[in-house]
Amino acid sequence: MIGEKLERITRWQAPALAEDMPHGDMPGDKIKIGEEHVYKAAKIFPALLEELKKLKDRDKVVLSVFGGSGVGKSEIASLLAYYLNDSGIRAYVLSGDNYPRRIPLYNDAERLSIFRSEGLKGLVSSGEYAPDVQKTLDGLWKDETDADPAKVQEYPWLAAYQNAGRAALSEYLGTSKEQDYEQLNAILEAFKEGQETVYLKRMGRSEEERWYDAIDFSDTDVLIIEWTHGGNKDLHGVDIPILLNSTPEETREHRRLRARDGKTDSAFTTMVLEIEQAELMERAKTARIILSKNGDFLDPQDF
Repeated sequence: MIGEKLERITRWQAPALAEDMPHGDMPGDKIKIGEEHVYKAAKIFPALLEELKKLKDRDKVVLSVFGGSGVGKSEIASLLAYYLNDSGIRAYVLSGDNYPRRIPLYNDAERLSIFRSEGLKGLVSSGEYAPDVQKTLDGLWKDETDADPAKVQEYPWLAAYQNAGRAALSEYLGTSKEQDYEQLNAILEAFKEGQETVYLKRMGRSEEERWYDAIDFSDTDVLIIEWTHGGNKDLHGVDIPILLNSTPEETREHRRLRARDGKTDSAFTTMVLEIEQAELMERAKTARIILSKNGDFLDPQDF
């Protein structure tokens, strides 16, 4: 039981990091751990130990590290697993990004197709559709500015298009239409039931990069899921949800600073992030631990 291993941890101090410390299991994922990640993980870890003590009679525990884009989920999940393993509690990090129903290229295309096709239907229903409107919309599609709210001032009819498209997109993003929660739920169930070998999915960026690895969970105590949707209501079996919170402004600034080619996010990408942020805020109240972008603990009741 986990409780027996927790009893051996008397006074915890963050260990030095090994150069070859293990990370998550997402193929090609590049993780660069910085001082900010170390500071936050070291702050979370004692609170995590307290949460684990509440589950001391369990043999297997699942926790999730979830939050918005660029908040440090992969890095902090890797550090928490490293600290657990160093403390004698065996942990494994599973990346939820292996479990969308489509590879990134096709999923991005599906998102855009839903927004545009349903937006077009909404525009027709509004009674504002006309050949000249379609011609203008063709140009906006080409420029990838049809999701830009600022364009509504120039083209008032675009509001009906954007509202309908956004509503449809909200019914897709993070839902079981996009993500394979059934498979993840089956994995969590097998882990908790003590199944020694579990096949975990791997997904790259092309159709040829899909496979499964057999993972030995016989001595694994804690399974950590790092994923934007790690707090979703359709994901069952998570015992300790941990939210790395960030405001939309903080997320945008982080993505702006890390843009390698100098390009900022498109209006459509910004819309996707806003919808995901709304989901995160809705699920924040279910988190057991919430850490803000600047490293302060937040109360779930505040959400």
